[in-house]
Order: sequence, then structure tokens, then C-alpha cells
Amino acid sequence: MATAAIFSSLRRRRSPSLEAFLAPVDLTDVALVQTLASVSVDLISSFSHKPLAFQRKNSRSLIRKIEVFVVLLEFLKESRSSLPSTGILCFKELYLLLYRSKILLDYCSQSSKLWLLLQSHSISGHFHDLDQEISTLLDVFPLNEIELSEDVREQIELLQKQLSRAKLFIDKRDEMLRLQFFSFLDKFEKGEIPDRVELQVFFVERLGIKDVKSCRAEIEFLEEQIYNHEGEVEPTASVLNGFVALTRYCRFLLFGFEEDEVEFSVGNQKKLRKGLITQEIADTFLTIPKDFCCPISLDLMQDPVIISTGQTYDRDSISRWMEEGHYTCPKTGQMLAHSRLVPNRALRNLILQWCTAHGIPLDPPECTDSAAETFAAALPTKAALEANRATASLLIQQLASGNAGCKDYRCPGDSFVSKNGKGKPLVHCRSWSNSPSSEATLISKPCCAREFCNCNAQSINF
Repeated sequence: MATAAIFSSLRRRRSPSLEAFLAPVDLTDVALVQTLASVSVDLISSFSHKPLAFQRKNSRSLIRKIEVFVVLLEFLKESRSSLPSTGILCFKELYLLLYRSKILLDYCSQSSKLWLLLQSHSISGHFHDLDQEISTLLDVFPLNEIELSEDVREQIELLQKQLSRAKLFIDKRDEMLRLQFFSFLDKFEKGEIPDRVELQVFFVERLGIKDVKSCRAEIEFLEEQIYNHEGEVEPTASVLNGFVALTRYCRFLLFGFEEDEVEFSVGNQKKLRKGLITQEIADTFLTIPKDFCCPISLDLMQDPVIISTGQTYDRDSISRWMEEGHYTCPKTGQMLAHSRLVPNRALRNLILQWCTAHGIPLDPPECTDSAAETFAAALPTKAALEANRATASLLIQQLASGNAGCKDYRCPGDSFVSKNGKGKPLVHCRSWSNSPSSEATLISKPCCAREFCNCNAQSINF
């Protein structure tokens, strides 16, 4: 389905299903062992050969531990040995640990590379927590009460000893890259511009961010973290704002001002089209996609927001629901942990693009109090301002040289350039023709990039 194709392209961590937090009940010993074996094998097959940008050693170590459990479970499945009550409780706990492992490995494989880098210590801590809980499980597990082969018993005992000595592991390579990322931001904080070669080696060679599309995905993911930021999470929203500005600068410095192109098929031929939604996908939408409709009003969502249960609703509908005294999720019936509404920017962008493709007018939502609070918490630091100033400088240079690739860009926010060059001369291009009469003149009035030229510049995509 086209809808599924679009949503699968989002680099967002999916919320774990409810079953991830519920141990299996009413299962016989044999059925429980079979279920655990199946879950373990699926987890190993899904991640054992999946390349991860970061947390490689921690991920491999976790998978090896699960492989040992598979040996135990396969033996019990074949022997159909009865389990003591303590063993059954341990296996139910193992079920939860396996799902938590899957969630963590999913997070490491699907999240933004830059975000994983910034959260390196925290994620390593999650792996260590799992080690400790598996170790506790094995300490309680009635190994001597179950008939096992000598080989299986030795593997379990060896794993138990290894876990008792396990320590928090932070990859030196990951830490080096994390510190280097912070060093780039620190240079902007000091009013310096990082070396282009160093930035290229860091982003392209070491992180594998090799084109506009992947760089934009990194920026969007970091912006999403600013919107969803919790006060106690490091780095702060303001620092994240600086990293967004730094990455945006690198997007234009390293990959220029040309738009990325999306490939799609027409018959046996492949064509290229600008933007995220291809014509093939757009033609598929004969009705409003179900994912774009509010579960309460069943209408197209104007301002999709996420509530505490992870469900998305239109802001007006869910606000009215709460004002009427309801404290549960309309869709799942779960109690709401809080009344905070988090903008679902990724979904809103998709809705906006779909509406544009079909000529459907969609009024942008007004800035809400919650959104204002989010941006207030993410006030630009000096590093962010310097990075934005450097980005504006790149754009000005391109405008001055008559690069048609950037004439349709404007800086995000009406005050982007004015923030980054108050009262300083900016370049204004009178003409985009290549004739000798084309010239660039300087003006002192701060303005957006679309004011740099006399053509109808519409938008800029960072």
C-alpha cells in the first residue's frame, strides 16, 4: 500500500506494542518454551547480520547472550522436560527481556546516526541494564532442578560468570566521534567555522551521510527531538538547536543547493521526480488515507498531535475531548498520564504534501502555547546563530554567483537572516540571466533569501 510505503520511510522509533509489556499467560510449559524459542530465533535472524552505525559491540554481545538462551530453549523443546514453578516465572521474565532487547536493537538500527551519537552514553547504559537483569534472572533460574545436557549446562554457567563481571561499555570510536561532533559546535560557539575537509570526513566518510536526502533525514530527526524534548534529557533543547544548525550548514556546504530526487517506476522505465511524494504514490490516493484522518472526527487532520498513549489525533478534537472531562485515550481506553499534546510534525508534513499533490487547501495551524513553550526552551545559542550565519553566507555566495539551483530557496523563518547578520550588507541579485549585464548589488536591509532576487522564490528545504 502507498500509505504504508510512505510511513515506512519515516526514520522514527515506533512505539512498542502492548504485548511487549505483558508476560504470556495460560501457556503450558511446552508452549511457553516454544514461544520463547520462536521469539529468540526471530530476534537473532533480524539483527545478527544487520549493519549498525553505532553500539556494534553492545549489540553483538546482546545477540550472543540470546543465542545461548536459544540453545537452552531448543534443548528443552526437544526433551519436553517439565519446568519447576520458579523456572516458569524466570521464562516469563525472559519473555519481557527479549522484547525489551528487540526494542533497543530496533532503536539502534532505525534512529538518526547523529542522535545515536549524542545519546551514546545513555544507550550504552540501557545495554548494561539488560545485562544486569539477565544476570539476575540466571541467578534465580533453578538450573540444578532441570535435566540438561552437560554442554547446555556449561554454556549457561559460562554466561552467568560473564554477566557477573559485565561492566558498562562505551565504544571508543563512538565516543571519539561524539566528542568531535561537539568540537564542531564548540568552534561555532567561539565564532570560528569548522574546516570543510574535517566536516566532510566526519559526515560523509565516518557517518555515511553521503547525499542531501540522508542529511535532511538527520536534520528532521533532530528537530523532532526538540519538539518532543523532555526537560531532563541531555543534550538540552538549546544545544540540540545548535546541532540542527550545524548539520544544516553541512547540508549546503557539502551537498550544495540542488534538491534531492526520488526515483520511481513507470512501466519498465525509471524516472526522477523532485520531492518526497512521487507521482506513482500520489496517483494511488483516490481517497483520504486512513492514517491522515482523526480517529475522533474521521476528518483530515489539520494539526495532528500525539497524546501520552502514543496515539495521534487532530488537536481540536482531542482538546475538546479532554475539556469534556475525559481522561482516557479515545482509541485504546488507556488512562492518560498527562494532558500534554506533542505536535506530530512528520505526519503533518506528509498530510501537507498529500494536499499539495491533490490541490487541496490546508490552513497551517496557529502557533500553540505548547509549541511556543517548546521553542522558548530551545532558544538559539551563540553556536546556533553562528552556524546559521555561516549557512546564510553560503546562500548569499550562491545568489551572487547566479546559481539557479538556490533561487527557489528562502531561509526558514522570516527572521533567519536578520538574526544572523543584523545591519550587515547582504547580496541582492537583480537578475538571474547569464548575460554580462547580470550584477549583484549590496543592500544593508536584513531580509530573507527570497528578497535577494526579483523572481518568485517560494520555499527553502533544509
